[in-house]
Amino acid sequence: MSFLHPSGTMIDLGVNIDHVATLRNARGTKYPDPIRAALLAEQAGADCITLHLREDRRHIRDADVMALAPQLITRMNLEAAVTPEMIDFACRIKPADVCLVPEKRTEITTEGGLDVVRFHKEVAAAVKQLQGENIRVSLFIDADEAQIQAAADVGAPVIELHTGAYADAEGEEQLKELERVRAGVRWGVQRGLKVNAGHGLHYTNVQAIAAIPQIEELNIGHAIVAHSVFVGWENAVREMKAIMVSTRLGAR
Repeated sequence: MSFLHPSGTMIDLGVNIDHVATLRNARGTKYPDPIRAALLAEQAGADCITLHLREDRRHIRDADVMALAPQLITRMNLEAAVTPEMIDFACRIKPADVCLVPEKRTEITTEGGLDVVRFHKEVAAAVKQLQGENIRVSLFIDADEAQIQAAADVGAPVIELHTGAYADAEGEEQLKELERVRAGVRWGVQRGLKVNAGHGLHYTNVQAIAAIPQIEELNIGHAIVAHSVFVGWENAVREMKAIMVSTRLGAR
């Protein structure tokens, strides 16, 4: 729920702090501190803090997650692969939300959505284990009807639609990808799911996604970290939130 609109009718911003940790790890220093970034993002209007503990620990580390968990005043959205190590870790930390994502060690960033159809049994088991610890589960999936149905079938109450193809496309192709996202939102809502979205969104392409009224939350990281180099971290968060909120208001 947005601090600016406590009625819960406005779109939420989840700020991903992964690439603050990327900067820190590049030189092996203690700065910039992703914990401080998370707390400042909350003060600047973030509705939740998203972070991905990858198996290779390329940015966020176990200690970051453990240090951050008791300090947040909003909520933690922990992204994790569907592996026993990650699911067990999440159950120990008990964040408000866990978003299950696909993961390949060779990728630069997440390349697509989780294949819930193919890995139905494994995802269902992970959802059950996490829900047993009162953790809300989200599945990061493509805007594909079969995947959305599978997400509903395994009992996940939330889906996050992968917007990478939309973000990477241009012109007519981008419009096609936008329609695909819109269709995915409809399919999700029809199945009683909360629908979020994210990946590749930035300050000049987020508007069309934010205008989709049924999307409840956008998770954005790299663009905010990059923009903060020029305008400062808190300003970058505030600007993104303002764009999202103004777009949603204008779409009504």
